Amino acid sequence: MKLTTASQMRELDRRAIEEEGIPSIDLMDRAAEGVAQAVGQLLPLPLRRGKVAVVCGTGNNGGDGIAAACLLAGKGVSVRVFLVGAEEKMTPDAREEARRLLECGVSLEAFDSEDTAQRSWVLGCQVLVDALFGVGLSRPVEEESAYGRAIALINRAPAAVVAVDIPSGIDADTGRVMGRAVKATCTITFTGMKIGHAVAEGALYSGVVRVWDIGIPQKAHRGLLCPVQTVEEDFARWALPRRAEDGHKGTFGKVLVLGGSRGYTGAPYLAALGAARSGCGLVFLGVPEGIWAIEAAKCDGAMPFPLPGKEDAGRVDETALPALLEKMEICDVLALGPGLGRDASTDWLIREVLRQVEKPVVLDADGINALEGHIDVLDGRKGRITIVTPHEGEFARMGGDLTGGDRVGAARAFAADHGCYLVLKGHRTLTAAPEGNVLVNTTGGSGLAKGGSGDVLTGVIASLLAQGAPAVQAAALGVWLHGRAGDLAAQRLTAYGMTPKDTADALAAAIGEIV
Repeated sequence: MKLTTASQMRELDRRAIEEEGIPSIDLMDRAAEGVAQAVGQLLPLPLRRGKVAVVCGTGNNGGDGIAAACLLAGKGVSVRVFLVGAEEKMTPDAREEARRLLECGVSLEAFDSEDTAQRSWVLGCQVLVDALFGVGLSRPVEEESAYGRAIALINRAPAAVVAVDIPSGIDADTGRVMGRAVKATCTITFTGMKIGHAVAEGALYSGVVRVWDIGIPQKAHRGLLCPVQTVEEDFARWALPRRAEDGHKGTFGKVLVLGGSRGYTGAPYLAALGAARSGCGLVFLGVPEGIWAIEAAKCDGAMPFPLPGKEDAGRVDETALPALLEKMEICDVLALGPGLGRDASTDWLIREVLRQVEKPVVLDADGINALEGHIDVLDGRKGRITIVTPHEGEFARMGGDLTGGDRVGAARAFAADHGCYLVLKGHRTLTAAPEGNVLVNTTGGSGLAKGGSGDVLTGVIASLLAQGAPAVQAAALGVWLHGRAGDLAAQRLTAYGMTPKDTADALAAAIGEIV
């Protein structure tokens, strides 16, 4: 699903009103229908037994909430509407909806956080409607302001919360919390999802997001570019490489995994297992000679081979370069970094491999760490396929900047600046391409927050690349499959009890859902 920015939504509204001649009050009334429907689904039957509180602001988002309250009152719902802010600041459409509300027998009440009767109603109702800000919020909500106190009261209430357009306090373009934000049970958004619904804290605060059509004509969308989208099952099904019925092991790609060191024998094994479980024809595993016997005993779907290095350190070093380059001549993709460990000679080897290997590289873990202070090596691979898979700490070590709270913007900028495909791991992992498009993953949970999960992901992405998937599809699909496999493992074993190997083992079932 394409994700829009706040400015794009304002432009769509403008086109609908000014170019298509749709009265703005009509758009508000249509939006209110979606909000009222969502509230009704959360109330007990018959609806006349329901108690609802609508907490609204002075803008058009507040007008949506007021209009919804009027519809609910018409169905016999007991509803009270509280206005946060000065009535004289209300927009013309919101003021008109307030007039209609009064005709329905419901008055607009000034919000007072100290009013015992108001607090009792809010804390005792079954559904709360958050109609404070919408996508127009431009500055943080101060805790001690009337808006901050209203949000605190909403969050304290045990009722289900329906947010209008986006939870108040969430930045529509970044998903970050602007001081204080409403935690919604569900969000009714209009025309399309916003970036803030899908990323950062916004993905957690929005609850279940439903898109409600308010009647903006499709032609109003002309020329509106939406370079950010979610990755869901339909994308995964489309992106999965097809397997030829008459194919053989060479048909489905050859991956070389370079990883492992003393004390980190699980990482290369998990990367190789991820590659094998996701369809790769041949998986080679280059590891330090000192741990080769361990890997050989573990692996039944990959072919480990020993590499020279510092025996006392249990790591590969520069002496492994010729053997690696020779092996890459028969392989299609290199997965570089899982468990390699760090010292000066290993870091040198990683950078030299990146300089000399022309074929696609998936860079993870210590492969990424070796770029600290040497980002020029990554820049030197522009024109070649490099997929970099950092978590936020590794991203910062490479020079990525997340201090502004805009993960999408930071990921897009890094990929464009360095000519790579960036997989920024975390809740709602992002895949950013050098061309500027960003894909937001929708699978996975806390069960993946365990050492070794990223190694499985590295293997999956490398496998998909080797099978012929274009880089952005291989990365985004790999993240989706890995997350879905984690979901399936968690269903069987719980997020507490599952391991990265369980995720790898569940890849077959995840793929089975989309073939």
